[in-house]
Amino acid sequence: MIEQLEKIEKRFNEITEQMASQEVLSDPKQLQVLAKERAGIENLVSKYVDFKTTLKSLEDTQAMLSESHDDEMAVMVKEEIKALQQKRDQLSEELKEALIPKDPNDEKDVIMEIRAGTGGDEAAMFAADLFRMYSRYAQTKRWGLEVIDISEGGEGGYKEIVYEVKGKNAFSRLKYERGVHRVQRVPVTEASGRIHTSTATVAVLPEADEVDVDVNPDDLRIDIFHSSGAGGQNVNKVATAVRLTHLPTGLVVVCQDERSQLRNRQKAMTVLRSRLYDAERRKQEESIDEERRSQVGTGERAEKIRTYNYPQDRITDHRIGQNFHNLPATMEGNMDDIIDALIAYFRMQSVTGGDKQSE
Repeated sequence: MIEQLEKIEKRFNEITEQMASQEVLSDPKQLQVLAKERAGIENLVSKYVDFKTTLKSLEDTQAMLSESHDDEMAVMVKEEIKALQQKRDQLSEELKEALIPKDPNDEKDVIMEIRAGTGGDEAAMFAADLFRMYSRYAQTKRWGLEVIDISEGGEGGYKEIVYEVKGKNAFSRLKYERGVHRVQRVPVTEASGRIHTSTATVAVLPEADEVDVDVNPDDLRIDIFHSSGAGGQNVNKVATAVRLTHLPTGLVVVCQDERSQLRNRQKAMTVLRSRLYDAERRKQEESIDEERRSQVGTGERAEKIRTYNYPQDRITDHRIGQNFHNLPATMEGNMDDIIDALIAYFRMQSVTGGDKQSE
C-alpha cells in the first residue's frame, strides 16, 4: 500500500509542477486535463501526508516514553501514544478504502428501463410500483427525473418505462438495482385472496456522453411519427415522436414524451448512446471470470436479485442474503438502508475477493 501511495504522491507533485509551467499555462486544454487529474488524487494525497505525519509523531512520542523518568509525564505520553495509534489505524483503513479502484461511471447520470416480466397485468402494476419507488427515492436525493418513453399496461401499470435520472452520484447509488425484481402479493384483481408471484426487470445504464460513444449518422435510420401517448391536440396533429434504429446492432430507441421533435430526437440519442456504451462495457467484462463477475455485481439482467414479499412485510436481497422490513416505507422511496448495505457488501467483495454470493 505504501509503495502505491508514494507513487501517487509523486505523481501529484509532478502535476503541480507542470501546472505552474508556462507551457501548460498557455494551453487551456492541457491545463484542464491536469487539473482534473490532480483534483482526483488531491484528497488521497492529503490523507497520506497526514498518515505519514502521524507515524512520525507516534515514533517521536514513543521515544519520549522510553526517555521519560517522570511517572506523571509517562501517563500523559501513554495517552498521547494511544490517541496517535487510533488515528494511525483509522487513516490506514481510510487509505485502503480510497485505493479501491473506483467505477469510472459512478458520477454519471443514469438511464433506467423498467419492463414488466411474468405475471400479466400484475407484473405491469409492479413495474409501475418500482418506477414510483425510484421516483420517490430520486426526490429524496434531489435528483432530476425525466420520462423518455412509456408503454402502458393494464390496470394502470407499465409494460415498459424508460427514463433519465440526473444528479450527483446517481449511478453509484442505483447501479446495483439492475436485474430481476420479484413481487409476492395478493393482486387487487384477485377475488380469492390468492398470493401471486410476478416479476419486473430493471436496467440501469450509465448515461454516455458523445465523447464516450461516437455514433456514425450513416448508421442510423430515423423515423418520425405521431405520438400515441398523452399530450392533447398538439401531439395528435404534429408528428413529433422519434424512432432511432442503429443499423449495425439492430438497437431501436423510441421517444415520444416531448412535444418537440428535436427534444425527442436528443433524448433518443442519449438512450442509444447509453445502450451502446453499456453493451461495450459488458463485452469487456466477458474477459473476467464468471464467478468474479457475479461477486462484484455485474451479472446479467436475468438474475433474480430481490423479492418483495407483501404478506410478510419483507424485502429480501438475494445477493447479500439480507432481509429488510417496513416494505411500505421502502416503496415510498426510503431505500438508503438497502442501497447502503449493497454498497458496503460489494465494496468488501472488491477488497477481499469475497465468497460466492448468497443464493
